[in-house]
Formats: sequence, structure tokens, C-alpha cells
Amino acid sequence: MSTPFDEEIEELRATYQSQLAQIGDLQRRMREVTGTATAKSGAMKVTVGPQGEVTALEFPTGAYRRMTPKELADMVMSTIQEARAKATAALTEIMAPHLPEGLDAEHLVRGTANVGELFPQEPAMPEGVREYVEQGRIARHVGEGPKITHK
Repeated sequence: MSTPFDEEIEELRATYQSQLAQIGDLQRRMREVTGTATAKSGAMKVTVGPQGEVTALEFPTGAYRRMTPKELADMVMSTIQEARAKATAALTEIMAPHLPEGLDAEHLVRGTANVGELFPQEPAMPEGVREYVEQGRIARHVGEGPKITHK
């Protein structure tokens, strides 16, 4: 048995499937993000993944052998920080076009965004659907069949 909402439900399903495919592509692109930095001296190169984890560390020259432990540690840390900043920038660029207005992609990537403020307490839906969900009946208008009304 069909309901008055079959067409709308099918449209919602199609929209959902399309959005799900887009999210899958977005997640794939995010997993592939890397950030690479080379120390100013050229003594090391580091690559990090999307979460800032070090995935490669190279010392293309023997220059590190002439460094004090503190100089070496400072070089390693600053180069990793630079690579992480590049990965964060790449993630931000990928995510920004897909976020709701008012949500800063960089804050989201860094975990400092308050996303709870962006979402309503109740999901948006046509008034007829809301009435049906809440009261189990369909809005009827004089002289018309079942109709979904939008706010």
C-alpha cells in the first residue's frame, strides 16, 4: 500500500544516497592527506599523515651528525610542526566547502570547534511530515488530497 509521502520519501532517499557517496569521497580524500616539510638547513625531511602522525623521516645529508643534541631535537620538532601545519591546511581546504556556514574548518580539524551550536534541537521537516510523526495523521486542506506543507 502506498502512502501520500512515497514520492517525498524516494526523493529523500535519493538525496541521502548522493550525500553518502559525497561523504565517502570526502573521507577518502581526507585519509590521503599528507604534509611534508624540509628543515631550513636541508638536513632532514619529514612527512606526516592527516592526523599529524609521522609517516616518513629522512636525513638526506650527514649534517645532523655535526649538530648538538639540542640543535637536532629543535630541528626535528620544528620540521614536524611545519609538516603538521601543512597537513592541517590541506584538510581545511578539502573540508571547508562542505561545512555549514559559520563552522570554521580549521577549528574543526584542530578539535576546537563547537559544532553543537550549529544544529537545531529538532530536525527541519515539512509541517505535514512533522504532524504525521507527532500525531499520526496527515494535514488535510479543504478541497485537496493529502498535502505536505512547508514552513
